[in-house]
Amino acid sequence: MTEADRPHRISVVVPVYQGERTLRPLVDELLPWTRPSTSPAGHPFVVEEVLLVFDHGPDGSAQVIRELVAAHPVVRAVWLSRNFGQHPATLAGMASTGGEWIVTLDEDGQHDPAAIGDLLDTALERGASVVYAQPSNPAPHGLARNTASRGAKWLVAKALAGDAAPSYQSYRLVLGEVGRSVAAYAGNGVYLDVALGWIAGEVATCPVALREEGGRRSGYSYRTLLSHFWRMVLSSGTKGLRLVSVLGAVFAVFGVLLAFYILAARLFFDANTGSGAQGWTSTVVIVLLSTGAILFSLGIIAEYVGVNVNMAMGKPPYLIVSDPHAGPLGRAGRGGAGRGPVPDVR
Repeated sequence: MTEADRPHRISVVVPVYQGERTLRPLVDELLPWTRPSTSPAGHPFVVEEVLLVFDHGPDGSAQVIRELVAAHPVVRAVWLSRNFGQHPATLAGMASTGGEWIVTLDEDGQHDPAAIGDLLDTALERGASVVYAQPSNPAPHGLARNTASRGAKWLVAKALAGDAAPSYQSYRLVLGEVGRSVAAYAGNGVYLDVALGWIAGEVATCPVALREEGGRRSGYSYRTLLSHFWRMVLSSGTKGLRLVSVLGAVFAVFGVLLAFYILAARLFFDANTGSGAQGWTSTVVIVLLSTGAILFSLGIIAEYVGVNVNMAMGKPPYLIVSDPHAGPLGRAGRGGAGRGPVPDVR
């Protein structure tokens, strides 16, 4: 077999939070690709491992992962010490891979594994180290969420990141050495796609149709999505701090214009414009606006300081452990009379 005929080895990483009902169908869809296959453009590839990263969700995902690992040699489990969130869980999975390429996809069945070959074709055609799935159809969410998501990604990619980065998607293909390097150096609170953008060479997109989620409620509330967006802002560099300067300049200009307006009104229209009684409302408005701007600016600065403090103290973005069910925690109750069976750790 020549080098050109050797299949591209792909590791698939799936962060798992609420996958009790969707993991088995997803793994069943991935299994055919664990045999040597050919992409639409004729490139040979094989999925050599499927890593399920348990992020301590509220359902029975842990037991499902154990059963899938026992049933399929290609499936591996990555256990985290506690719930860290989707991006840290994805980083933990990427750090544990050994493939030439890494594919990350969601647990809910929204991402079709059949598109892996298309992502690979795009990477090889464009010479890209990162390829994002670009939805060719509206995401299966509400109009408000879809609009907010597009706006947030545009703001980060264009306004804050300052480049022509594509819209981020959790369905992505990453060159293995790039993904593992990012997982090794990314600090606490870093947004995965922003970190990839720091080192990736060519970044491309590939049209992929999204499917309906697998009969389960989304794990993202609007509060979680807002926190997700704020982490993107903080990870995108120091341009968020420039907003503080811009805000100060805007209020300075506003104050000068307001001063000219009051002076002109007093000289040419009403001699009593500047009196205490009539100026009370404008004074209150100015104080409230100024105070709000100051507190908003301090909040942004405090968030940046908090991120740096966490990193300086060595707070890890994730921690990989052994299966709690197989360790000392799994032996709880075995030696005590009257105790029930060992529960699954979730």
